[in-house]
Amino acid sequence: MSAPHTPATPPGPPQDLGFDPEALRARYRAERERRIRPDGSAQYRATGGEFGYYADDPYADPEFTREPLHDRVDAVIVGGGFGGLLAAARLRQAGVESIRVIDKGGDFGGTWYWNRYPGIHCDIESYIYMPLLEEVGYVPKWRYAPGEEIRQHARAIARHFGLYADACFQTQVSELRWDDAESEWVVGTDRGDRIRARYVITSTGTLSQAKLPGIPGIESYRGHTFHTSRWDYDYTGGDADGALHKLAGKRVALIGTGATAIQVVPHLAADAGHLYVFQRTPSSVDLRDNRPTDPAWAASLRPGWQRRRMENFLRVVTGVRTDQDLVGDSWTSSARLQEKLIPTNAYGDVPPEDRERLYEIADFQKMNEIRARVENVIEDPVTAEKLKPWYRYMCKRPTFSDSYLQAFNRPDVTLVDTADTHGVQRMTETSVVVGDTAYEVDCVIFATGFEVGVSGILSGQLPVYGRGGVPLFEAWANGPRTLHGFSTHGFPNLFQLGPLQNASSVNFVHVLDEQAQHVAEMVAEARKRGARYVEPTAEAQDAWLDALAENAPDLLAFQAECTPGYYNNEGRPQKRNAYADGPVAFHDLLRHWRANGGMDDVLVEAEDA
Repeated sequence: MSAPHTPATPPGPPQDLGFDPEALRARYRAERERRIRPDGSAQYRATGGEFGYYADDPYADPEFTREPLHDRVDAVIVGGGFGGLLAAARLRQAGVESIRVIDKGGDFGGTWYWNRYPGIHCDIESYIYMPLLEEVGYVPKWRYAPGEEIRQHARAIARHFGLYADACFQTQVSELRWDDAESEWVVGTDRGDRIRARYVITSTGTLSQAKLPGIPGIESYRGHTFHTSRWDYDYTGGDADGALHKLAGKRVALIGTGATAIQVVPHLAADAGHLYVFQRTPSSVDLRDNRPTDPAWAASLRPGWQRRRMENFLRVVTGVRTDQDLVGDSWTSSARLQEKLIPTNAYGDVPPEDRERLYEIADFQKMNEIRARVENVIEDPVTAEKLKPWYRYMCKRPTFSDSYLQAFNRPDVTLVDTADTHGVQRMTETSVVVGDTAYEVDCVIFATGFEVGVSGILSGQLPVYGRGGVPLFEAWANGPRTLHGFSTHGFPNLFQLGPLQNASSVNFVHVLDEQAQHVAEMVAEARKRGARYVEPTAEAQDAWLDALAENAPDLLAFQAECTPGYYNNEGRPQKRNAYADGPVAFHDLLRHWRANGGMDDVLVEAEDA
């Protein structure tokens, strides 16, 4: 299959397009204004204090206890999701023997440990999303794998690389403090541990802390409530495949219609007595086209197949010319529209004066297709209008389903649009209130997503003290300061994985793997040279920040016109220092840096320390 073709000339006038671009712009602006709120992100509340039970672990042993650890390991990894697993695996391959992964959950898996709601699947093809398939010797059973298969794969990675022996679960890191005299980190936890480690890598996720809507009266509701990230199967019955038999006859409210709701709604619709879906902004819902893995195709795979497929997908979705599209799904078919989230070169061969108009027209065409699908699937015209997304394609994360829209054709499913009231107005002891209507419900399920970037060191929840006891947030008083997004001057042997001052992609696990390999290469070189520690020079760090500032992508104008959501900080977009040339170029930059003397800027030799 050929890669998506980028037209070289701008489209013609409105009469040739079949729609009026200015009319669409006006509709988008009007729909945005219906939903924007003066309180922005403050409209949500954290799952803490009186709402702390929403973040409790329903899967771990509540009676678990152990003696505090006071030992030494080569590396501590904070976070047991795919980022932490990849970091551990790549360190193990680099020859690091003593590795301890610490996670507040009861097992490996990260987001796939916590999220086990009905219908959960990955929305990136499993053959490129699930990491280390060849290393573990596994081919996923489905093109888009269910959550339990992904969670079990995370555990298989941990077993394969021998990570269970030293892992600490149900444990939260409470402090990282550098010991200048010993050139190592002292890792404190909420279980009284004082673990010494030469290297520390954090991978705590950017969307890991659930959030709740700040609905007046939420604390007065007397029915049953829970967040989708802590699904209560004791209440609903069933499992991630559905069959929620305990909801028979119950009136259920689901608040939120993002990526999680797209997967949950079909199961709730099938089993609840009546389902009320409260929607502020509809998601764009494209075809999923999930199917079992073809055994003949799996048998035909040759060594290196996953790496080739991952890199091909990354090239296609970021606009890098390639002869084939190996994945061929809704992500790659909409590749040229993704540069408004991930900087790409999808229109690099188009004159600058035509580029933005060309992009906008392609965006309008795609969203017209999405809205036409709604109209074709939904039987009731009024409901169909409510489910049509009126915004640019990358204003919200695209979603994919072959059963979500169909659920609204059921007589026992009611869509409650809350755009004009800017969300649910209040809750009473027995109901959810929108406008003049109180919806009496037995259960309220919050599918309201996660706080962005509030976990780990980036949020300040994990205090970090570097050389001389300097707090990381003091060093970052004027904003994060890193080299390539991974390490900071004054904080030796500390690395963080994530989308900070580097490049990202929709297949974030691939990005995490590239980052983990980069960190492992630096550690391996430090061990080879007998370096005392890895730490960027202030000059190298400043040069990287200057390079980012010179060419940072300006997406503020686009995001300011978007409907509010977490992509644009609820309608208040913030400038990001991201690598403008995209992830393919960034990964090439890292390889070139390692091969051409870059390590000299980060290694402090033992005799010089």
